[in-house]
Amino acid sequence: QVQLVESGGGLVQPGGSLRLSCAASGRISSLDVMGWYRQAPGKQRELVARITSGGLTNYADSVKGRFTISRDNPKNTVYLEMNSLKLEDTAVYYCNVERNRILLYWGQGTQVTVSS
Repeated sequence: QVQLVESGGGLVQPGGSLRLSCAASGRISSLDVMGWYRQAPGKQRELVARITSGGLTNYADSVKGRFTISRDNPKNTVYLEMNSLKLEDTAVYYCNVERNRILLYWGQGTQVTVSS
């Protein structure tokens, strides 16, 4: 069993920055992909970014060039650096562990609100 604990959300003005962290406890394999998803009110949960243990990344088009995902394998921790935040980035952000192409474990979510 894997538990994921996110931190770092909050309220920020448009153009501002936030850094999210997600620490995983339990058994994380080097084959596991870690990622961030988000869900805005009335919308489906969507991929923000994901990263393999080798550092290969995927980003949603809407965040490319503004967000950076990184991973500390020994610490089983994944980060999401968010810059140039926009109003439409407002959502609950969830950490995820993907195993064998299955979105297997989820964190409890952290709220990110971009507002002036």
